[in-house]
Amino acid sequence: MLMAAPKIETLELAQALIRCPSVTPAEAGSLDVLSEALEGLGFTCHRLPFAEDNSAEVDNLYARLGESGPNLCFAGHTDVVPVGDPGDWSVDPFAAEVRDGRLYGRGAVDMKGSIAAFVAAVSGFLAEGGKPKGSLSLLITCDEEGEAINGTRKVLRWLGEQGETLDSCLVGEPTSNEALADMVKIGRRGSLNARLSVCGTQGHTAYPHLADNPLHHLTRMLDALIGEALDGGNAHFPPSSLQITSVDVGNATTNVIPAAAEARFNVRFNNLYDSAAVERWIRERLDRALDASRGAAYDLKIRVSGESFLCPPGPWSDLVSAAVEEITGKPPELGTSGGTSDARFIKDHCTVAELGLMNATAHKVDENVSLEDLAALTAIYRSLLERHATG
Repeated sequence: MLMAAPKIETLELAQALIRCPSVTPAEAGSLDVLSEALEGLGFTCHRLPFAEDNSAEVDNLYARLGESGPNLCFAGHTDVVPVGDPGDWSVDPFAAEVRDGRLYGRGAVDMKGSIAAFVAAVSGFLAEGGKPKGSLSLLITCDEEGEAINGTRKVLRWLGEQGETLDSCLVGEPTSNEALADMVKIGRRGSLNARLSVCGTQGHTAYPHLADNPLHHLTRMLDALIGEALDGGNAHFPPSSLQITSVDVGNATTNVIPAAAEARFNVRFNNLYDSAAVERWIRERLDRALDASRGAAYDLKIRVSGESFLCPPGPWSDLVSAAVEEITGKPPELGTSGGTSDARFIKDHCTVAELGLMNATAHKVDENVSLEDLAALTAIYRSLLERHATG
């Protein structure tokens, strides 16, 4: 049943969500706040806790208004990263204080503000007699900032088991760089994390010929990895990037050649590769650089956070872009930059795009969003709903 009241204000809902200290994977009342708001608008809400794979239980929410297709879904998360030292903040991180036209608090940008904007846009759309074409839904997890095991992936599996279909999806991650809505993301780079361990032979630094220094091997191997670019990028993606993040030995002395050394690195790869191809590229260069003649050996452990993907420009990105241009006066760039998001799971079920607030303060001390941007994003989402309903 469609209901027009009550009309929800973006700022009030954003404040209520921020005041829930939902540090991943805690729900901390955030889904209760959201469920109450959505049920008041006529949504049917399903709370979906999952606790498989030896991980902490995660609460999730799927809410739907309408029963027919197409199903336009808004996806996001209410979990937030830790605040760090609260003393570094100029405000209480969970007080949702407004100062000088800006809303402060953990999650204001990433991404409770955009969730509030979408719900407020839906309420305004319904209050003024708008009727969705098909159905509207929200898929909200408390596991995006964490392990991403018991969140969106499990909800998508549940939807399949229930015969639920998503036809298009908008993810509310912060995507804006220099101005609100200057970028809509239509893909993401993949992310591969690697731990490289090299074994040598321990010995005295005064007698190096009796030892085999693993750091020397490791240095040559790392140089082989960073000395050659993976690729030059393409029309939709920047070049893939390999970044060394740590080199560790644990050697407390100055006159001992260590027996082993370790390095860690991350690869952000575009759609010219999948993770298996990236791993082959890495191993080929490590094998060439390693001097195995002295008995040195290495071990490489790989963990893939997500594969690269691209939803090519088309009707859905055109619709999102048109809504942006109506409100801001400028068409957005269609990009793929930034880290991973839950769009990497959703893209296997429907076409997906991402559009949210400014990313400048995401995960930072004094995370904040301007009230002007909150209102403008609400207007963009409202325009999108209207265009979708009449398209």
